Amino acid sequence: MIDRAQAVLQEALTLPVEERADVAAELLASLDDEPIEDLAEVEMAWAKEIERRARQVLAGETTGEPWEDVRARIEERLRRR
Repeated sequence: MIDRAQAVLQEALTLPVEERADVAAELLASLDDEPIEDLAEVEMAWAKEIERRARQVLAGETTGEPWEDVRARIEERLRRR
């Protein structure tokens, strides 16, 4: 990550969790080819996905992975770029 991006990230991490979520959502939306016109539609899609994943866990179909392991794997992939 370049210095400027690292500085922005460090600043964003000081925000309250709700504001960090807003920033993250805006950043993710900026990666899409088409702008998001209906935020409620996106939120509904995420709610459905969360429910689907929760049902899988409750049914014993998946156990998930600890966040620490996932984060370490992502950081390693980013370092290789």
